[in-house]
Amino acid sequence: MKIGIIGGSGLYALDGAKVKAQKTVKTPFGMPSDPYTICKFGGEEVCFLPRHGKGHRLLPSEINHRANIFGFKKLGVERVVSVSAVGSLKEQLRPRDIVLPDQYFDRTKQSLAHTFFGRGIVGHVSFAEPACSELRRELADTARRVIGKTQGLDAKVNTSGTYVSMEGPAFSTRAESNFYRSCGFDVIGMTSLGEAKLCREAGICYQAMAMVTDYDCWRESEESVTVEMIIGNLVANTGLAKAILSDWLSHVSAVRKC
Repeated sequence: MKIGIIGGSGLYALDGAKVKAQKTVKTPFGMPSDPYTICKFGGEEVCFLPRHGKGHRLLPSEINHRANIFGFKKLGVERVVSVSAVGSLKEQLRPRDIVLPDQYFDRTKQSLAHTFFGRGIVGHVSFAEPACSELRRELADTARRVIGKTQGLDAKVNTSGTYVSMEGPAFSTRAESNFYRSCGFDVIGMTSLGEAKLCREAGICYQAMAMVTDYDCWRESEESVTVEMIIGNLVANTGLAKAILSDWLSHVSAVRKC
């Protein structure tokens, strides 16, 4: 079974994989963020795509999610795991913790860019459970195993949570951040929702691995979120994400049962 990996901020290559080819895929929706790296990892064929493009060229609102997911489908991918940086909306979700979202809340204005339907084709898709519970269990088990073997690492793995999706590129105002907290949301990000919606329409299993970089700006006793703060945590989170993906790809089940 082909597996797709979407790399977020700081994750532009898949370490330890044997690269077979770079494939540029044309789609009816335009060009994906970058050529797909086709590689072998253990016994699995993996298609890797950096969502912001190599060198981080694309803003969140500039990412062509339809082309990215259509490209995965065209390449025969059946499961997609994405890695993304998020802000925490809860005290107990600390920077460098991991959240595996099982719900989303849309605060974007991008609904037409997050569907393959339209232009004369009407469709409505069930989205009550937007992520794959089988993938979530596998990633949670893998993340705990990797963290347990890493000396001095205090990161926690949270197996559920609501990801509120905003457009960016500006971070939240404090009023917005406190509003999202009052709604009970867990993390905030700018990229995962479109991927989840399009993977569902394409019949691809999807699970995000949200890596916490900061407390957004609601925590007034803390320094407001800055690029420097995020980059520091991104470096640490990227190393952990690579280790988790490497371990998961070495143990992933060959057949999806969900």
